[in-house]
Amino acid sequence: MVTSLQPFHLAIPVNNLEMNRKFYGEVLGFEEGRSSDHWVDFNFFGHQLVIHLNKKFVEDESSSNPVDGKDVPIPHFGVVLSMEEFKSFSEKLIQKNITFIIEPYIRFQGQPGEQATMFFKDPSGNALEFKAFKNLTNLFAK
Repeated sequence: MVTSLQPFHLAIPVNNLEMNRKFYGEVLGFEEGRSSDHWVDFNFFGHQLVIHLNKKFVEDESSSNPVDGKDVPIPHFGVVLSMEEFKSFSEKLIQKNITFIIEPYIRFQGQPGEQATMFFKDPSGNALEFKAFKNLTNLFAK
């Protein structure tokens, strides 16, 4: 059982380092940390996200699961935000003309898992999901 939450570390492949560096840094607004000519660290809402250059990386668009009547891409990753952070972040993305796979909306309305969610891809095709729960204590509710 987790008693305190620590930052996670996630390393993902990208097929164009500079295009993705610009996307995560300038478009999404994540602060850049250490880097080399093959990888870049980002502050991903307090977590460590590292993009690693893999010129052979190709996205797999064939994998998805239906959730709440929408095709959710798999794999995907992201962060659970507060509702205020979600609203602010989603508005920023809309202003920057992000192409959403699933536009920001509330799913599972009236159920224990009620949440705001949105999905989009980075320039290499990695799917990201950001969400916020109406009641965070229901994060793992059945």
